[in-house]
Amino acid sequence: MTEPERQHVTLQDVAHRAGVSLATASRVLNGTAQVRADLREKVLAAAGVLAYTPNAHAQALASSSSKVIGVICHDVSDPYFASVARGVMRAASDRDLMVMLASTFRDPAREIEYIATLRAQRARAILLIGSGFEDRDWERSMNAELDPYQRAGGRVAVVSRHRSLKVDTVLPQNREGAAALAAALLDLGHRDFAVLTGPRELTTVADRFGGFAAAVAEAGLELPESRVVEAAFTRDGGYAAATELIRRGDLPTCVFAVTDVMAIGALAAFRDSGVSVPGDVSLAGFDDIPIVRDLTPPLTTVALPLDLMGERVMELAVRDPARRSRVERMPGEVVLRASTAPPRGSR
Repeated sequence: MTEPERQHVTLQDVAHRAGVSLATASRVLNGTAQVRADLREKVLAAAGVLAYTPNAHAQALASSSSKVIGVICHDVSDPYFASVARGVMRAASDRDLMVMLASTFRDPAREIEYIATLRAQRARAILLIGSGFEDRDWERSMNAELDPYQRAGGRVAVVSRHRSLKVDTVLPQNREGAAALAAALLDLGHRDFAVLTGPRELTTVADRFGGFAAAVAEAGLELPESRVVEAAFTRDGGYAAATELIRRGDLPTCVFAVTDVMAIGALAAFRDSGVSVPGDVSLAGFDDIPIVRDLTPPLTTVALPLDLMGERVMELAVRDPARRSRVERMPGEVVLRASTAPPRGSR
């Protein structure tokens, strides 16, 4: 066999020639488990005939010799991601693993670049924390990076919805939580709503907006496009969106911001414009990041177990890779606080 041919021999080729499963061939050649003597002889004979040379990267990953866990999030300065990352780091520390943390600032191309870098650095696992993108090009690029990484023994786990990735997932119930929030606000007597959203190509935004809008529609009410304001998925984006809503005039009785950080910006915009919360308009967010309990007034929101989500995604990333992909759903809980009240005239 020539040198170029030898370089293209894969573990799959060895398994096929030996007539065993890929897992059995891997156990024999990596020495990670006891295998029956006859099967072991077949695998070693096939490897010898094919002049198979194990991939050092794959061996490092399969033997768990790499202690690096790569965590890629949208923005670690956002308390949502900081809380999830804290859970990841706590679980990693318990296992004597190191965490490398990167922020993409919601740039899909940067996210792909970070994954390529972590592959090159032979990270044991890659965790994607945050929304996927409703973008076919991004999905193709993501799979082009992750598929060979996983075939080489790397592990991938995600928090939030990533439609095209067949990996272990911690899935916050964004759509269901937003629908439950809408129902609670309807129970308070609200019939006139506005929504402050981030970019709708983000799956988290799409799910939260979709759940809220569906619940409002189910109540027989309209949510006109003029009452939906899109801005950056940040505190400043929330400020800008609320300012635009005020500029349009005719404020609704209740505003839903699809994330707490946007709601914090909206609260500041309302205050700066002399709009009382909840006297003139009620305000609600989503996530229950720690600071919202200390606002004036404290924020109504949908509480997610953020630290626990980080711990669970870390645990999924280091579990037995022979198991099938798993989805763990994390329900949210509506928490009514002083930023929402019955609309004026119904109190």
